[in-house]
Amino acid sequence: MVRSYGEFCGELMKAGFSGAVGGKDDGVFGLFRFGWGADEETGVAWFSGDPDRDPWRWRIRVLAERDDVAYAKVFNRKAGYITKEWYPYFLAARRGGLTFGEEYAKGTLSHLSKRVHDAVAEGGRLTLQDIKRVAGFRREDGPKVEGALTELQMRMFLTICKIGHKVSGKGEEYGFSYTVFGTVESFWGEGLMNEASGIDPAEAAEKIKGRILELNPAADMRKAMRFIRGSS
Repeated sequence: MVRSYGEFCGELMKAGFSGAVGGKDDGVFGLFRFGWGADEETGVAWFSGDPDRDPWRWRIRVLAERDDVAYAKVFNRKAGYITKEWYPYFLAARRGGLTFGEEYAKGTLSHLSKRVHDAVAEGGRLTLQDIKRVAGFRREDGPKVEGALTELQMRMFLTICKIGHKVSGKGEEYGFSYTVFGTVESFWGEGLMNEASGIDPAEAAEKIKGRILELNPAADMRKAMRFIRGSS
């Protein structure tokens, strides 16, 4: 029953993670359900632009105002939130301490994903358009590049660093939002990466599973394991 941005941040820090599409719709755990317009029960107002009541704006605020929460497509190819406290466990469960190069050498990542990852790793924090330009993709490659970006977020090699809008001379936002991507390493820093590398992947998965059951005792365990590991 989150009613405002402040309440959302408080509950998120207590929970540790949240699917953006939550509750019964996801079968695992989420602090709110995706919706349209105003919700009379909670008072939130989807797509209203109100920074305090519009959950669609909260993702922008989280990335701009906090350094202890990540937001990206990490749950079932949908966006969700993970706090700094719990991120090392998800990272251990999904990457098992491997770098992108090590995982690519195993043959589990496509060459296209490597081109996308390399562009971001070498170019710094980049928008989708920047990635296409730096990596030399053609216009018709757009859907494939977006698919690779989703895969790299799910595998926790890339994450979203910023969501913004162009601003007019009057200081007003206009047009569609743009998303800036960066490597997980650059987003969190060496300390968190070292912490994750010291966690056993199986133990990490069990810890997250236990937390899910605390938050939602009725969670579907098959869906929960996909939620944890990022795969079927």
